[in-house]
Amino acid sequence: MKIRKLLIYAGLILVVASCKKENQTSTTHPTNGGGKTGGDTTVTKTYSITETFESGSKAAYAAGNVTLSTGSWYFDDALIGNLAGDVKDGNWAVRLRTGYIAMNFDIKGVSQISIKHAKYGTDAASVWQLFESTDGGSTYTQLGANINETSTTLVTDSFKVAAAPEVRFKIAKSGTTRINIDDITFKGTGDPGITVGAPDTTTTDTAATGSAAADRGVTVGTDAPPETGDNSNLLFGNPSSAQATLVMPDNYLIDQGYYVESYNNDKGEPNWVSWHLDATNITDVSDRLNDFAGFNGLPSGFYTVQSNGYSGSGFDRGHNCPSADRTSSTDANAATFLMTNMIPQAPQNNEQTWANLENYLREQVVEGNEVYIIMGNYGTGGTGSNGAASTVDGGHVNVPSNVWKVALILPAGDGDEVRVTTTTRVIAVNTPNINSINSDWTKYITTVGDIESATGYDLFSNLPSNIKTAIEAEKDAGD
Repeated sequence: MKIRKLLIYAGLILVVASCKKENQTSTTHPTNGGGKTGGDTTVTKTYSITETFESGSKAAYAAGNVTLSTGSWYFDDALIGNLAGDVKDGNWAVRLRTGYIAMNFDIKGVSQISIKHAKYGTDAASVWQLFESTDGGSTYTQLGANINETSTTLVTDSFKVAAAPEVRFKIAKSGTTRINIDDITFKGTGDPGITVGAPDTTTTDTAATGSAAADRGVTVGTDAPPETGDNSNLLFGNPSSAQATLVMPDNYLIDQGYYVESYNNDKGEPNWVSWHLDATNITDVSDRLNDFAGFNGLPSGFYTVQSNGYSGSGFDRGHNCPSADRTSSTDANAATFLMTNMIPQAPQNNEQTWANLENYLREQVVEGNEVYIIMGNYGTGGTGSNGAASTVDGGHVNVPSNVWKVALILPAGDGDEVRVTTTTRVIAVNTPNINSINSDWTKYITTVGDIESATGYDLFSNLPSNIKTAIEAEKDAGD
């Protein structure tokens, strides 16, 4: 049975919460299978509005209002700068010192806000907060956790916004260090109620299915791997028999189009992520977006890890399916920045050991191969830059003790299943999630069988038993 049909049976809406500067249209998947009957077509208007700070001006820190493309904002100890030390997307960005910027207007129907941010110049690290008001600015409550500003380049954090008729936002910080804020993006449905700099909107037709919601899937372009057959993300099997059913919240199947995963709600992270890699996936159409975002498509009752959930923990937001494995489009790259594709990973493990392995596998593709990859984790307790920890995000996200990957490498071609033999090259790597790790990934080569023993998963279950047994016992030389 096709993976996306499993999602249809669950009657769930899976929507990518990406936060790109340009407006984006979601692909729809009408319910024409799985035993469901069609119904009347409804129309949902969605919007994406970005305040770029390229219009309007404010040259001094003195408090005052400034009219921007989205409306009037109040700046207190903040200005719009374009000096060499200002980190910006375009010509201008907010430079915020000891104060705040706040909207003087409300926006309707917003479900997500994304903010690009960085340290100003050589200033020291600092902390800032996002606040929301549902009473016209009379009172504010903090949205999400504090953001520790340590980046010297623009990064994006996204915040899920609970349903409210109207809401406005404020960004505040204390201390004398400065930060830059740029490209604040609001995403939502219906009429946003903004008349200054009115946004483009997208109309999405959603096929109704009686009392059940249609499966809208994720934002998936034609550059995604096929659902089944050659180059599909689960061609060689579903390691844990994951299903998209609420009775399996800790082995919940999610098909993001560009990769497939088993998600663990109790741990707040994937058990494993599986994807196919070939030359079409790394065409560099898209830059690295850095638009980390919570995934709004999780079932009701699941905990949604937000983009700042690991903030201050000493652990990286470690990709399973890497950003650089999906550069064929902005949709593809954005899909890798969903927090459901992340684990808390020790910085040296993520930025050196795993980065080196990821680069090596992409080199195999450049040399004329295609690769089927599964990455996962197990255990509890790792050591990041702040020391040992077993959880982050207030206990909602498990810190794994081990991070593993299995890669099956074939010469580029067709009929992949039948081309696998007892001598097909398979690389299996299992690393401790610690910051003192060796940067040489070959030090951690193991066998597929050893990873199966540690995890209880059945890898390559779709292969004939004699071939499966042979490749799972082989230990790669790591040339």
